[in-house]
This record gives sequence, C-alpha cells and structure tokens, in this order.
Amino acid sequence: MSELILQVKHLKKSFGTHEVLKDIDFSVEKGEVISIIGSSGSGKSTLLRCINMLEIPTSGEILFEGAPVSYRPKDKNRFRSRVGMVFQSFNLFANMTALQNCMIGVQIVSKKSKQEAEARAQEYLKVVGMSAYRNARPAQLSGGQKQRVAIARALCMQPDLLLFDEPTSALDPEMVGEVLAVIRSLAESGITMVIVTHEMMFAKEISSRVVFMDSGIILEQGTPDQVFNHPQKERTREFLSRYRQG
Repeated sequence: MSELILQVKHLKKSFGTHEVLKDIDFSVEKGEVISIIGSSGSGKSTLLRCINMLEIPTSGEILFEGAPVSYRPKDKNRFRSRVGMVFQSFNLFANMTALQNCMIGVQIVSKKSKQEAEARAQEYLKVVGMSAYRNARPAQLSGGQKQRVAIARALCMQPDLLLFDEPTSALDPEMVGEVLAVIRSLAESGITMVIVTHEMMFAKEISSRVVFMDSGIILEQGTPDQVFNHPQKERTREFLSRYRQG
C-alpha cells in the first residue's frame, strides 16, 4: 500500500504581478523518485523552494505526512530536518572542512553530540566517495566534489524526502557523471527524491515518475515511458524533440 509523504494542493506563487506557479497539485509517495523537467522559467525551482519553505506560497497548502506545514521558525527547522535540499550552487560554508559542513546541521538542528555528528558525517562522506577529502575546505575541491559533499550534508540529516534543484547545472561536463552516479545509487537504495533536472537521459533512467512543467503549471506527468515515449501534449512533444535532437 502506498504511503503519501508530501501533498501540494492548489499552490500558487507570485512575485509582484508575475505569477510563477498557477494552481499546482502534486504529491510524493514514499520510495518514489520524481524528476521534474521543463524549460527555464517554467516554475520548477520555485516549486521546490516552496516545498522547502525557502519561498512562502501566495496561496495553497502543503501537507507533510498529512499535516499542514507551518512557517513558524521552530516548525520550519523541524520540517527541514526531515526534508533535505541539495542546491545547484552547493551552498557549503567556505570556512569549514567537508566534515564540519556535514556535522553542523546534525549538531544544531538535530541536537546530536559532536561525537555522533562526526560519526554520521564520516558515514555519509564515505557513501558519496568523499572520505579522503573530509579535511578539505570547499576552495580545495572541484565542483563535482563540492556537490558530493553537499549531498552528504543533506543525507546526514537522514531525511524522509530529498530535494535536488538542478544538481549538475553548475558543473563542468566531465564532473556531471560523478554526481549523477551518486544520485543513482541513492535512488537504488530506496530514498524518496524529487529532482529538478535538465539531464533528460538520467531522468528517463532513474525516475519512477516524470513531471513536465510549462508556464507555471504541471502540463503532463506519468512514467518515464509515458512521458518520454508517448507524450500526450503538443508542448511536451515540442520540448522533448529538442532533447532528442541533442
């Protein structure tokens, strides 16, 4: 029986007079890997930022495990300890080592001891293949290595849901593969994930469901086979034809 983790109901988000999200309905079940695809400006990243409370929706409702999310600071921190986010620009603390970057949330948000935080950080740095760089600062790491540390940091919170916002878009092409390999291994381990990505082949391979967004709405969604091989909407076909030509 499916277990619903997240529900987004009638979500709208405007910046001034510009409506970026228009009546979004969206849900995530435990164990799903959902890829959100679409052109730049379609609202993909804004949807993710609303889910993670980095943006406050103009209207609508977000439910986590059946309960409405609260924007009070205390509730927001508790929610973020269970819903991790990996950003396209890494967002690592420049003055901290990889190990310290992974420890800080465990200590401050989860209130774990330094010893427990360090053990957890070591564990997840190993998962992403970055144990050898635990004492390196971000300036000493490549883009792909920084992103793997950022993934380890998110995993250290042992989230129920992991959000990725274009995790490879800031990387040189030769570094993309190492980050996608880590995400692929996480998917195979059963972690629930929502991934905003422009890596179409990756989305086709890894996803249990693909969501196509266009102009602030979810235009089409379904299995990778349905969306990539049998799209129902002309706009979806037009978008995917560019990917096939590439």
